[in-house]
Amino acid sequence: MIKEKGQALLDYINKNVSLTEAEEEVLLSKVIYRTYLKGQFIVQQGDVCKYECFVLSGCTKTFHVDNEGQEHIIMFSIEDWWTADMGSFITQTPADFNVQCLEKTELIMFSYDVIEDLYAAIPKLERFFRQIIQKAFIASQKRIIRSFSLTAKDRYIYFRNQYPKIEQRIPQYMIASYLGITKEFLSKIKSDLIFKQ
Repeated sequence: MIKEKGQALLDYINKNVSLTEAEEEVLLSKVIYRTYLKGQFIVQQGDVCKYECFVLSGCTKTFHVDNEGQEHIIMFSIEDWWTADMGSFITQTPADFNVQCLEKTELIMFSYDVIEDLYAAIPKLERFFRQIIQKAFIASQKRIIRSFSLTAKDRYIYFRNQYPKIEQRIPQYMIASYLGITKEFLSKIKSDLIFKQ
């Protein structure tokens, strides 16, 4: 059963680095499987992020709550994506972000110590996780550029084209938060796009 659940992770990793059967067994022996219910938090702002998580099924949002209580969504994660407060996980300092489940979500979780042990036992995993972090950093930089160089309408079109599977699964007000606009303005953008078709 563990091998069966872990196959999605192994398939994902083996697209980037090739693991031997023995290395796959070591990897799967170290991970934690956990299911969260809709609404549960994987990490909360101010707590130390203890796990880096691979999503087997479900959907999460990563967000920051400011001093006025306003929610700012920076990321969604679905199947075959990773989720965590990466800065908190790497530095083992209090998290700036919350990670909350928007659906019943099943995860494969790596603790900080386990990741370090795996780097020692299977050095190619260090290269794999470095590639994941690099891709996340690049995506974050590109998102910053889009936020100040594209109109709200163009940001929405990019989001819809880039993440079609996500849009169907999350409420409109969360997409609006992710885009940095009000849900009313998002409704207007969508109406304009439908009208122009």
